[in-house]
Order: sequence, then structure tokens, then C-alpha cells
Amino acid sequence: MSAQPPLIDISGLSVGFRGRSGAMLPVLHEVDLAVCRGESVGIVGESGSGKSTLALAAMGYLRHGLARLGGAARFDGQDMFALAPPALARIRGGKLGLIPQNSGQALTPTQRIGTQIAEALRLHCDHDPATHRTRARDLLAQVRLPDPDTILTRYPHELSGGQQQRVAIAMALAGEPEALLLDEPTTGLDVTTQAHILALLRGLARERDMAMVYVSHDLGVIAQVCDRVHVLYAGETVLAGPARSVLTAPSHPYAAALLAAIPRLGARTLPRALDGRPPTPDIPRTGCAFAPRCALATDDCRAAPPPMAETRDGQRARCLYPEKVAPPTPSESTAPGAATDGPPLLSTRALSVRYDNPGLLARLRGIPRPPATVEGIDLTLRHGETLGLVGESGSGKSTILRAIAGLLPPASGRIALEDGTDLATSAERRRPETLRRIQMIFQNPDESLNPRQSVGDILAQPLRLYFGLRGQPCHDRAAELLETVRLGAHYLDRLPGQLSGGEKQRVAVARAFAAGPEAVLCDEITSALDVSVQAAVLELLGDLKARHGTGFIFVSHDLTVVRALSDRVAVLYQGRICEAGPTEAVFAPPHHPYTDVLLGAVLAPDPDHAPRLLAEDAVELAPPARGCPFQRRCPVKRGAICETDTPPARQTADGHVIHCHIPLDELHAHDAAQAKS
Repeated sequence: MSAQPPLIDISGLSVGFRGRSGAMLPVLHEVDLAVCRGESVGIVGESGSGKSTLALAAMGYLRHGLARLGGAARFDGQDMFALAPPALARIRGGKLGLIPQNSGQALTPTQRIGTQIAEALRLHCDHDPATHRTRARDLLAQVRLPDPDTILTRYPHELSGGQQQRVAIAMALAGEPEALLLDEPTTGLDVTTQAHILALLRGLARERDMAMVYVSHDLGVIAQVCDRVHVLYAGETVLAGPARSVLTAPSHPYAAALLAAIPRLGARTLPRALDGRPPTPDIPRTGCAFAPRCALATDDCRAAPPPMAETRDGQRARCLYPEKVAPPTPSESTAPGAATDGPPLLSTRALSVRYDNPGLLARLRGIPRPPATVEGIDLTLRHGETLGLVGESGSGKSTILRAIAGLLPPASGRIALEDGTDLATSAERRRPETLRRIQMIFQNPDESLNPRQSVGDILAQPLRLYFGLRGQPCHDRAAELLETVRLGAHYLDRLPGQLSGGEKQRVAVARAFAAGPEAVLCDEITSALDVSVQAAVLELLGDLKARHGTGFIFVSHDLTVVRALSDRVAVLYQGRICEAGPTEAVFAPPHHPYTDVLLGAVLAPDPDHAPRLLAEDAVELAPPARGCPFQRRCPVKRGAICETDTPPARQTADGHVIHCHIPLDELHAHDAAQAKS
């Protein structure tokens, strides 16, 4: 750490809530955190470990129902919990910026993006109001949003999840903060945008001597941006130290287990989740909180809580046996195979979706419509198969899922079930049995969880609707569903607002599985989950696929997860399929040039790993009217033919199809040269 006084100084902080018995139950236990100017500190741990609570406490803010039990949180020497509201307002959003996990919490749905950024500039900057629009446009360009002038005129719901998150980042930067609190800020971003945003944040921290507290379950992200790492477990710090030593040779078994649960790009295997679950706040602690899940635990570990002590390479660990912790080795299980024959469970043919709705005057004037958002999509899903959809934010992945689910009307094309019956284009016109067979899990769990209903009521809805369960059988089945997603029956009485982001996502997963679906549409369902819970959910999906023949269309920005889970993969760019085929074929050369860009941007939990980024300013908002959709960014563009002609479908013997003008052997040679460099 620097010799200068910390800008953010949290000491002995304990936070809790009042349980049913009336006693205060702690969720943070005497946590210390100090961050100096120009320093980036990562906070990692499983969902519910207190990461977000700790970060928000640095602003003097606690979620509803939480209370400070002891300790202090200071910013630039000022006690944030002692300041009056006007003084807090001058710091929050200005000197101390926040980028929330859920961009919907930072954006007002009834205001245009330009209005919201202008408000942030007005409240926290001294710029001339006449310059606000130019400044807002520059901020959007800085976070790689396409066509900033158009984005400024849009409402949040007209942007993809990743685009909304970038707007939230731009708003946080508008106040020119001295420190940033980042609560999973890249969760909804694709791999290329994530890598560029991380590079942007690193550069800003250096240029402005800005402090950053980075909360994330993605250890690859932490490796890229953080100087030091704090590992939280059940509300207390169990390991702290330099990022390099913590991520390569951790001296606590919990950190080693988290690293082992990360899927790797180099192998198509499912990571194995940690056994057991973290303790609940109402369980009294008599020893090490991690002891029930630790292979190294002894009677001494269970007798008394271990103190934080110096270990190796600058680390401090809450462990009696740090020298026995083995280097993290990925623990893997074989990914279940899929049926390769038989009738398709679900299929789309020439599916196109449009968002634009030209008015009568535009139609009378003959103004040409822009290209469709999604066009010509042919997909097939079989029983017991997982089809992965990958691509950057705005590539149409979620749009395709919403059209299949009946939430968006297709402009043309068809969606059919295995018996050849075309699905109604609207979910309201589908029969209950059809709705049961096709379930969707949204990227943002707030879209599917009623904030006024308890978790038990949320899970009871599909159980009553599709299976007629009532009373105790319904309660027991809901508790069983929570167990499958690593939550216990004690969550049944909680409201969504009392859950962390990862916990809410697990409830949304359980709700979809409650219907006993045949096909599940998964829209970034693991993006908000920590690596251990992610591994548990992936195991659950694999088990359902193997035992019940459930089919999954799995949308994700995380290519390591897609490779671990999927049997086939389709790569989309600007609503068009660039490449599709068996997973092993798509992830091995030859690649479409766009797929190669995506693979080069994948992060690893290694500070020495440097992503390979395409040098460009921003992705496009709309696809070109003719030629290859990737033509404007392609590093190996062939010239005019890429601008005028639709790329041919080049197919290999194993069913791998690449839509590109470049012959396969030349693509293979290009990929080999990239890998060597």
C-alpha cells in the first residue's frame, strides 16, 4: 500500500439486520478496507458474502433493513455515516461515483439518455450548460457506444442490457470522480466491450490518480484491473493481498476453491462447484466459518475463529494452515453429450425481427426502412441439447429469445415445435401447456420477480398453474427447488429486495425449472452469479439435460461458459449468423474473423494474461444494407466484394458453417498467425 493516507478508509465495520427473534444478525463482521488514490482494490466472494454491502457502505449507504452495528466508513477523512444529507449529496455522484450492478437502478425509464447525462453534469460539474450535449456525446463515445447522437435521443428500454450498462458507466464518469465504486459493472457486457471498458478504467485511474473499489465475481476482470484483492466469505475477510499472489498462489482454501471453479477456454468440461453452502447469519459462529466446506479443517479450526495473519507473498489469511493450501487446479466434470438425431424440439426458419415502426408519412414518402434488427435466423434445438448463442451486446441474441418466447412479434419467418405446429407469435395467444413447455430466464431477474411477493409466492405460481399444487406439497416443492440452486428453505419468506443480485438470479432460475419445461431459453442467466454458484447452475442444467432431455438455448457473453455447456454454437453479429456448428469445431480454427476477435478478448484469472483487442472506436448501431455485416470492422477485409455481396456459406465435413468470402484454408492460416503472435 501507499504511504499516503487512504482516500477510502473502512475500519472494523459490522452491518446486520434484525431477525425474526428480534436479535441483530450480522452480514459484515468487523471488516477493514483501505484504498489510496490511484489504487484499485478488488472485492471477491460468493453471492451473499457481503461484497456489495461493503462497497455501498463506503458511500454511507445501506440497503433497507440493514443497520451499522459498529465501525466506521470514511471518505477523504470524513465519516460518511455522520454527514448530513446535503454534505453526502455533494460527495455521492461527484467525488465518489458508483456504477451499480443493475444498470436499471441508475437509469430513469421515462427520461431520454441525453436528459439523464445532462442532469448528472448539472449536479456534479461546473461546465457551461451549453457544453452539456457535447460532453454527453464524448462520454458515450468514451465507453464505446455506437452513434452517440442517436443514443442520446433514446429511452433506456430501447437499448440492450450491455448498452444500458455502458450508459451507467458514462453517467458515473460525468462527475469526474476521485474514487469509483464499481459493483459488477461489466456483468452485462460482451467480451470485447468488457475488455475495452476495463482498459478505459485502468487508464482513467492512472490519468486522474483515481481510487477504485471493484466488486466482482469474475476473477478474470479482477486480474486485469486490480492491484490488491480482498476475498470475503460469510461477511468477513478471509484473504487479502497483492492480486498476483492471491490469484496464482492463494493462501486460503476458499480462494483456491473459487479459482478451481472457473471454466477454462481450453477445455470443454463443466467446472465442479464447491460442496456445501455458506453459513446463514442466524447460525452462531464457534470456529472458522469455512470449516464445514474445507478439506483441511481440523478440530482446532472448529474450536475458535482463526485470526488474520501474515502468510506468503504479502498475503494475510484467516487460516490455521495456509502452507497446506495447494495451488488452484480446475476441478472438472465431463459435459453431458446431446442427442444428434431425432426430430427438433424447437426450430426457427428465416426469422426476422424489427424494432422500427415507420409512421404513415414515412411510408407515403417511400422512405426506405433500415435493415431488420434480426434477419434470416435458422436455428434448430433438439431434446437434450444445448445451443449456445454468442456475440457482442446488440447482436440480437436476446431479441431471438424474446421472439421465441412470444414476447416480440417476428416481422417474418416461423417458429415451430417438434410436431411442426407453428407457435403463436404472442405469448398471450399460446395455450398454457405450450407456455409450460417453453420457459425463459431473463438476464435481469427483476424482470421476472415481483418485488411485492415473497420467494415462496413467486415459486408457488407456476406450481399452482401447471400442476395444481397447494398447501404443504407446494411449500415442499418450492423448498426443493431452492435447494437445487444452492439456496435453502429459509429464503421462502424473503422479498426480492432482501436478496443480492446473484441470489435473485438463482430464484429466477428456480422459478423457470418449477414449470418442468422441455425447452429453456437462458438469457445471460449466469452473468450475475459467482463462480461457485455458476458451476452449480451449470451442473444443474447438465443434469436436467441428461435426465429429462431438456433442451436449452443458452445466450451468454462468457465464451468459457458457452464452451463448457453447449453442444452447438451460433455466432451472431448485428442480427446475422456469421458462424455455426458443433462447439469443438467453432472454438477451433478456422474461425470467422469476428469469432477470432471474440476469442482474443476472453479474460483469464491471470494478471499476466493480456487480451487481444481489435483496434476500433465503437461497434455499429445498425448493420450495413448490403454485403458482410462485419465488413466495417473486419481486420482481413477483402475489399469491395465484402461491401456488396452476401458472404457464401463455407461448410466443413463436421457441419461447421462459416459465412465469409475468405476461403477456409486462408482463414486457418490467419488464425494460426494470430495465435502465434
